[in-house]
Amino acid sequence: MRGPTLRQARVALKRHGPTAPIWRRRTAILGGAVLIGLVALAFASAADHAGEAFAALAARWWWAPLIVTPAGFAAIAWLTARIAPAARGSGIPQVMAATHDPDRAMTGLVSLRTVSVKLVLTIGTLLVGASTGREGPTVQVAASIMGYAHRLLAVPLRASVFIAGGAAGVAGAFNTPLAGVAFAIEELAAAYEQRMTLLVMTAVLIAGMVSLGLSGDYVYFGVMRQTLSVRETLLAAPVAGIAGGLAGALFSRLVIGEGRVRWAPLAAIKRQPAVFAGILGLFVAAIGVATGLTWGTGYGAARGIITGAEVPVWFGAAKFASTLATAVSGMPGGIFAPSLSVGAGLGAMLRELFPAYPPGAVVLLGMVAYFTGVVRAPLTAVIIIAETTASRGLMMPLLASALIADGVAQVACKERLYHALAKGFLSPPGEVGDDSRRDGH
Repeated sequence: MRGPTLRQARVALKRHGPTAPIWRRRTAILGGAVLIGLVALAFASAADHAGEAFAALAARWWWAPLIVTPAGFAAIAWLTARIAPAARGSGIPQVMAATHDPDRAMTGLVSLRTVSVKLVLTIGTLLVGASTGREGPTVQVAASIMGYAHRLLAVPLRASVFIAGGAAGVAGAFNTPLAGVAFAIEELAAAYEQRMTLLVMTAVLIAGMVSLGLSGDYVYFGVMRQTLSVRETLLAAPVAGIAGGLAGALFSRLVIGEGRVRWAPLAAIKRQPAVFAGILGLFVAAIGVATGLTWGTGYGAARGIITGAEVPVWFGAAKFASTLATAVSGMPGGIFAPSLSVGAGLGAMLRELFPAYPPGAVVLLGMVAYFTGVVRAPLTAVIIIAETTASRGLMMPLLASALIADGVAQVACKERLYHALAKGFLSPPGEVGDDSRRDGH
């Protein structure tokens, strides 16, 4: 029997050898996911140091934020608008928009220029006391990394590449692999394709392993072992779900509505991004100086409330206002962590309604309900809370609150926040130009 000819061997090597498309794709996924895990950890460390530096400044000179914060808001908003408009806001709407035209997005929405500016200026927003988070920006940066990994190895770009990268970004930011998968299903992918499953799972697993290997098996908000009985769940979960759903929907309506307002005086101010951001920065500074609790991500406050620390009854409302002002200012930064902090403030209020119930468990109900009301991703919300607090015994009460909050929010705000904002990054049909020039947060 004759063996394969030289030509047949070459064809086989091309199809199945180390340079074959399937191996290039696997290498792109592996390399991209590893780099995402490393960047997510470095970004988290830099963001934490920036927040701590501002807290030290505010503690030493109480009046300093009244100068630093408005000036910082104005400068960062001006730089964002001038250097990389697509770097403003969360980053999650940009990734959603990027899935509509992956190749074009690499020159605008998730370009190296855009995500580099995003990284630097998001750290800057925390350095000036903005009520913002790093998780949304991590999603945009991670999607870009995965896109460039595929381009470098000449692998065709598909929407699933950005979705997998974004999901890996969530996993790396929170050290929550399951939440990354859930977020890909609920938010990033309008229609979850079966062929995308392996790509998402692989990217999330690798990014999560890198994060776990370098930072250890830490629990984001600390371990919380409290549980609720069936009777307690039947009473507390609906109350938390309704309150959180309404509050989260209000936040979404205000953010979406601000982007569409046509009131002449406000429109005139918004045409000057630095002035508009500076005014909002002064508002954020005033709240922060008056309360001393609303700066930065709100991670410390949320963790304290979960573990039983007392906070003023108005903390949730103050953090809500500070986060809203930051979100509409036009600066880079996310709302994941601040939303969890607002939810913890809501949970602290609910503790007063149910004084005999396990307090930490009630706080988590408020967190999952408000987060769901804002993001409208109940499965993601439940998994994030369960993974960041190791509270797996509360899965059913958390899911009940999240589903109720989602239903309430859907009635109170028809549009989902990230989906509405993503429309601002899409070019009108037939228009040619840089996606980063479109309006949106």
